[in-house]
Amino acid sequence: MSFQYTILILLIPLACFLINGLVGMKFKPLLSGILGTAGLGIIWLLSLFTAYTYFFQVGQVNGEFQKIVVINAEWLRFTDKLHIDMGILLDPISVMMLVVITTVSFMVHLYSIGYMHGERGFQRFYAFLALFTFSMLGLVVATNIFQMYVFWELVGVSSFLLIGFYYDRPSAVAASKKAFIVTRFADLGFLIGILVLSYFTGTFDFIALTGSDQSIFASGAAASFMGLSALTWAALLIFMGGAGKSAMFPLHIWLPDAMEGPTPVSALIHAATMVVAGVFLVARMFPVFFFQAPAALELVAYVGGFTSLFAAIIACTQFDIKRVLAFSTLSQIGYMMLALGVSGYGGHEGLGYMAALFHLFTHAMFKALLFLGAGSVIHAVHSNVMQEMGGLRKYLPVTHLTFLIACLTIAGVPFLSGFFSKDEILVAAWQSNKFLFAVEFLVAGITAFYMFRLYFNIFWGKEKTYAHPPHESPLTMTIPLVLLALGSIFAGYLPFSELISSDYKPFETTLHLSVAIPSVLIGLAGIGLAMLFYRRESTLPDRIAASLGSFYKVVLNKFYIDELYLFVTRKIIFNYISRPIAWFDRHIVDGTMNGIGWVTETSSQKIKGLQSGRISQYGFVFAIAAVGLALVFIYFIN
Repeated sequence: MSFQYTILILLIPLACFLINGLVGMKFKPLLSGILGTAGLGIIWLLSLFTAYTYFFQVGQVNGEFQKIVVINAEWLRFTDKLHIDMGILLDPISVMMLVVITTVSFMVHLYSIGYMHGERGFQRFYAFLALFTFSMLGLVVATNIFQMYVFWELVGVSSFLLIGFYYDRPSAVAASKKAFIVTRFADLGFLIGILVLSYFTGTFDFIALTGSDQSIFASGAAASFMGLSALTWAALLIFMGGAGKSAMFPLHIWLPDAMEGPTPVSALIHAATMVVAGVFLVARMFPVFFFQAPAALELVAYVGGFTSLFAAIIACTQFDIKRVLAFSTLSQIGYMMLALGVSGYGGHEGLGYMAALFHLFTHAMFKALLFLGAGSVIHAVHSNVMQEMGGLRKYLPVTHLTFLIACLTIAGVPFLSGFFSKDEILVAAWQSNKFLFAVEFLVAGITAFYMFRLYFNIFWGKEKTYAHPPHESPLTMTIPLVLLALGSIFAGYLPFSELISSDYKPFETTLHLSVAIPSVLIGLAGIGLAMLFYRRESTLPDRIAASLGSFYKVVLNKFYIDELYLFVTRKIIFNYISRPIAWFDRHIVDGTMNGIGWVTETSSQKIKGLQSGRISQYGFVFAIAAVGLALVFIYFIN
């Protein structure tokens, strides 16, 4: 079957962006929302149809899923072998990502009709949502790494526009700039990595880079710098780009501040799009990491493990409900990176690879549900701060139930989707690296604790006095909550290992009770501890925080990483690098140019009298010059 129609999955959101962006202000706001939502609904159905057709009808040949190049057109040619193409590549992970992106984006579009109702810039918001969706879709179906980089940068631009949507708020402007600048540093590493890799392999093409022919890597494996092969350096630099986009430590500082955007934007960025782009990148390039740069793959595992624990600890102390969820996202993305880092290749050896993408899939459902649920709460009480909430379960029954399902899912409660995907990661870590398993086992308990700390503070505890009685959100907001709740429950029942694997060959997995039972118990312990602390109003949390002293303060202030960056930037870079460069530019470069201008202007002032316009003066000068030339001529003749 031909998949030529998949070009519509890219063109429809692009058309929605152009229409809403160029002429949207001439529409009524609701019409812009309906246009954007209808467009996303269409491509969501197309993506589901593509996934069904690919996975269950034509994608598998002789027991192996195929890489299908639907469209591929040459854009730029450098040499006979090296050229940049634009196209669509369908394989298990790109098809899976089409479903993830369109599902969450469709839910966000529908939800935003209610959440953003009455907001100034409603049409602009829908234009930016469509651009973001187009950019992510172009990234995941790229046929080559340079096309991915082009759309990677478009994702960065889109996130800048969405995070800074409230451009009249200084905090939103600062957050958008912070996200843009931090990820630009990371993307510079990504670009250099692409250039190094293409220099030694002579290609940008994913099929060539991830295929079975390893001969193209021979020259890169032989070349070395500072004890590492050129391919290892390329992989590390590529991972730097992924770490920036997925907000891995120490490039994580932009993500919590990205909460300044509207809550639907937070759901879109955190659940299924921007932050999982780094995970997708490592998964797409996994054969290069595994076979040519195992040291880089090990670094991926440890960075993921550290970020997972680091962010989970911080989440336990935050009071802004969106920031709790932001640090939760950091922790869960760390889980995925760790799983990729500990994975082998092929079959059960590649369990970590499958587990990472399985968790990406389930995480998209429950994290989108958590953010949209938080948006429903904020919509009701007009506050982000959990101390200003309490007893909301009777006012927001649908939000309460769906939020509870999401919390149970992320906590790894049995038979919900998070239980299945998280335990596959723990099994992969147990088989490969016991230390990283211990880290993630601890994180599982911490995750359950901070999520139910959030849940009990919002929906239980002492009921607060609200300026206006809270009420349930409209259907445009609650329908996406219900649909995502169903996804959070049932997504784990997909036979994921039969669809996604590192070598494209299906394999079977079984439930490992030796890992599952302890992980469930530590999750239940975290839930029980949160219930003890927060189900009813109590001084116990404050007493525990006081007993931890300065450590609690450090964690509350996110280990002062932002302050450290500001210190390095302002005190070191600005004072010792930027100021001398500015002085050189101002006094030497500008001084030289100003001096040339001064000489020119002064000289012109002196000689401008020679052009007086008087014929008698010109005749006198001409005669003097003629006599002078005649005398010189006579002198040299004699």
